[in-house]
Amino acid sequence: MRRATLIVCAGLVTAGPASAQMHHDMSVMSPGWSWTLDAQAFLNANLQERKYTDIHQIESQNWFMAGAGRSVGRGRLMLHAMFSAEPWTFHRYGSAQVFQSGETYNGAELIDYQHPHDLVMGASARFEWPVSSAWTLVIAGGPVDAPALGPEAYPHRASAEANPTAPLAHHHLDSTHITHGVVTVGVGRPGFMVEGSGFYGREPDEDRVAIEFGPIDSYSARVSWQRGRWGGQISAGHLKFPDPTEYTDVNRVTASVTFTGELKGRPLAFSGMIGVNDEPGVHLTLPGALVEAAWRVAPRHLVYMRGELVVKDLLTAGGYDPPGFQHQNITSLIGALTIGYERRLGASRAGTWGVGGDATVYYRDPNLADAYGQPFSAHVFLRYTFSKS
Repeated sequence: MRRATLIVCAGLVTAGPASAQMHHDMSVMSPGWSWTLDAQAFLNANLQERKYTDIHQIESQNWFMAGAGRSVGRGRLMLHAMFSAEPWTFHRYGSAQVFQSGETYNGAELIDYQHPHDLVMGASARFEWPVSSAWTLVIAGGPVDAPALGPEAYPHRASAEANPTAPLAHHHLDSTHITHGVVTVGVGRPGFMVEGSGFYGREPDEDRVAIEFGPIDSYSARVSWQRGRWGGQISAGHLKFPDPTEYTDVNRVTASVTFTGELKGRPLAFSGMIGVNDEPGVHLTLPGALVEAAWRVAPRHLVYMRGELVVKDLLTAGGYDPPGFQHQNITSLIGALTIGYERRLGASRAGTWGVGGDATVYYRDPNLADAYGQPFSAHVFLRYTFSKS
């Protein structure tokens, strides 16, 4: 279901690294408007088991996306909007997740929680203009968009289908999929694209309803390619002061490869990616790597997996240093392996329902033993998806 959704909405989601949104046949575009609607929602029982603090939550990860497109002369105009009810379907400080980090709650660094997504996850426009028989110019952006940085965001990756959980490497790879204030210019041809963005570097704050406008103070560039069922991207960006609890800029470099095809005649999607955050203000480098796959072994049966290895600053995260002083950063190596399954219950014009669950085991750095012990997490969920074009 999600793979079809991504193909339909390729021109409407600017977070995708392979720039499939570039590859339209302009000669067959309709002069009238075409519309797409997509949605996904989980009802999720979240169990996080760790030393001292076991957390059990009922929550909902969800999003709704709408897009519209039409030809304008020889070009193509596309509008994109995306929303989430997570400000109300998550606990106020987010979804419990062992070793997760990123963004804030009550002004402090969020640790062991995945933050809720904003109400407005996307509000952008994209215009494509053929400058020759092979090359197309792209101008995109809006108040909420994704700059040319990182792989396709995890909520939309075919390889992450049915997985309700954000990767631990989310803020190493694709956390810029919700950025307030983006302008992107690119040029490409079928199978290849080069693009650059200017954007407001600060991550969304704790007001999940507001849009935090700010100066265009950050920049990024991405080269992406698509050849048959294989695709990939290499990107780099400079983010100005993204984390309000760490008074430093971040230089981010990412690379990824994807495959969407078949294994033994059944649909398979695979992604492998790496990302590195360098914080020059505190001389701190944090790498992360991820592999994930989703394989529909039968029409009603989907299995998925995700493996990660990340370096994080969990023990000394947050806080300003006085001028001329720099505190020690204690980093930790963390590994996670998730195995999951979903069974499709039924499908109709009103949407598709499935039920599933997953379990995650961890490797934790010895310096986290006192705080975490040997953690374990699991989810049991009901999932609804809808797509119409």
